Amino acid sequence: MGLQQLHSTLLKPTSIAPLVMFRIIFGAMMLLATLRFMARGWVELLYVQPKFFFHYWGFSWVQHPLALGLPAWTVHAVYMLMAAAALGILLGWRYRLSAGLFFLLFTYTELWDLTNYLNHYYFTSLVAGLMVLLPAHRSFSLDVRRRPSLAVATVPAWTIYLLQFQLGVVYFYAGLAKLHPDWLLHAQPLRLWLPARADMPLIGPLFKEVWVAYFFSWFGCLYDLSIPFLLRWHRSRPLAYVAVIAFHVLTWLLFPIGMFPWIMIGSTLIFFSARFHQRLLDKLQRLLRWRLPRVPGSTYRMRPLLQRALLMGLGLYVLVQLVFPFRYALYPGNLYWTEQGFRFSWRVMLMEKAGSISFWVEDSATGRRLPVNTREYLNAQQEKMMATQPDMILQFAHFLKEDYSRKGVNAPRVYADSWVSLNGRRSRPYLRSDVDLASLQDGWAPKDWILPFDDTPYRAHR
Repeated sequence: MGLQQLHSTLLKPTSIAPLVMFRIIFGAMMLLATLRFMARGWVELLYVQPKFFFHYWGFSWVQHPLALGLPAWTVHAVYMLMAAAALGILLGWRYRLSAGLFFLLFTYTELWDLTNYLNHYYFTSLVAGLMVLLPAHRSFSLDVRRRPSLAVATVPAWTIYLLQFQLGVVYFYAGLAKLHPDWLLHAQPLRLWLPARADMPLIGPLFKEVWVAYFFSWFGCLYDLSIPFLLRWHRSRPLAYVAVIAFHVLTWLLFPIGMFPWIMIGSTLIFFSARFHQRLLDKLQRLLRWRLPRVPGSTYRMRPLLQRALLMGLGLYVLVQLVFPFRYALYPGNLYWTEQGFRFSWRVMLMEKAGSISFWVEDSATGRRLPVNTREYLNAQQEKMMATQPDMILQFAHFLKEDYSRKGVNAPRVYADSWVSLNGRRSRPYLRSDVDLASLQDGWAPKDWILPFDDTPYRAHR
């Protein structure tokens, strides 16, 4: 396809109905997820009670409200405002403001503590950012009800393709990541996880069978690699969507992954035809007795210069999404061991990593070594996540250096003894215990203070 043909394809007018339905579904899911997060007390547990927060590399300038000296109620207020913004997206009320506010607040809260990183939070931030750019409020919205002149019947095709691309990347790259010996040849970590669900009614006893773990591993890989293409083809789409529902409902039943399965079930409807979405909108219109303005043939238009700049920016965004997940290839060693290049690469549920770590601080002047009680600073979840993630270990070491300096220790050195198990293998030393972690700086460079990965046989295979 030549550039001119690609340009024409991207700008071809298409029904706005899929975009509007995506806005409604996304807004509803985000509203429900935010309210659920607050109702379960997770705001208090994860973002108010901890005494220390881990930051993402390069984002230490993003400050938690408590670090800014603000009262605890402001943390809850951020989530209440986020829920209001999600409602604004759902209803199409002051849409650009609502979408922009939700994107900023959601991303802000996710940057509060690296401990809580999940692939689907990253996905939500990306989609929320894209929604700010899309004219998803130009039909069936309170904005159109307030200003009928905003209503359009068609939008450029790129507005639909962009969302399909983002969903396709999540699935396909998750499938590529499963082309790994642990997943395909050893059925790990499913061989560890599935037996824990043997108490499920009817199908539970099957999860003790090894062949079931292999079946789920291979099916999951094939599903992720093929589902974007099966959803794109109109003949396979209905059956593919049945597979989407079955796959995500099953993962929701088996694993504690919150709202993500429902978000994906709703979002993948963007692959369906405009006629399908228009029927859904017509039913909603009749249900709500909402009379839409007649806009036959009206098309959403942008100024040519603005449209060209936007398409160039989105082209760069697409390129980054395609390339960035492969940055792990720049680092030596086992990706799941070092985790350099692991995040933001759609590696979903591919490892079971457990570890233990103990720190001690050495007084440079006297040589006296002081053991550290990590529970004085971290909650159980933070301690668990830090024990196996090198950048979090490094951050905590720098924090200890500052804390013990304030306590009168002379030029503190920080050392750690860490043992880690990966996907059922025996625990083994993880870090060099003779390296002063507080003297190291985090960055893009390989972390040569992580001990090499020794791939010995699985305990289950002995």
